[in-house]
Amino acid sequence: MKIRILLADDHIVMRDGIRALLEKHSDFEVVAVASNGRETLDLIRKHDVDVVVMDISMPHMTGIEAAQQIKSLSPKVKVLALSVHTDNELVARMIEAGASGYLPKSCEIDELIEAIHTVMKNRTYLSPSVVDSVFKFMQKEPSQSDSSLSPLTPRERDVLQKIAEGKTTKETASLLCVSDSTVESHRQNIMKKLDIHTIAELTKYAIRHGLTSIES
Repeated sequence: MKIRILLADDHIVMRDGIRALLEKHSDFEVVAVASNGRETLDLIRKHDVDVVVMDISMPHMTGIEAAQQIKSLSPKVKVLALSVHTDNELVARMIEAGASGYLPKSCEIDELIEAIHTVMKNRTYLSPSVVDSVFKFMQKEPSQSDSSLSPLTPRERDVLQKIAEGKTTKETASLLCVSDSTVESHRQNIMKKLDIHTIAELTKYAIRHGLTSIES
């Protein structure tokens, strides 16, 4: 089944270029294009969309505002930011608004394709060019992190850290030398303790509380 994509960018040449590149791949279908945030929301109401690939700086409504409203309107839709801006605060705000990923417009088409597939697996994708700065920006003070994470056991913290790094269940199990089912059990316990219900939200929580190992 094809991944249904909505492209939102007020630069027509950029938008049409991305569309042409994506439509060369049989697993993608660009179902609609928008030139601003309001139009994006209108089109989501009209089309069955899986992923919105969206610029941040658009007229009438910013990408950050649009991301918030998209997640409220249709929580299943993944938002992937594609922007010239790589300022760490802006990236962090976009993720906190509900985006599942962030890439600079200078990225290669292969990275965009990888990002789309990643967010469709309910994982967060941050381009290597922005990941270090945004992780540092979103980290809390150690004392705050320790307090907020106190309900978790050391092993649950390990699992949460791997989730934040984008590791799959199988990869996490291999790294921690446990079974896949054990990792799944820990993940469910973490979600219950923190009252968080999606992998994307778990990832954002872990980033905010400094549970990262970016270089591993």
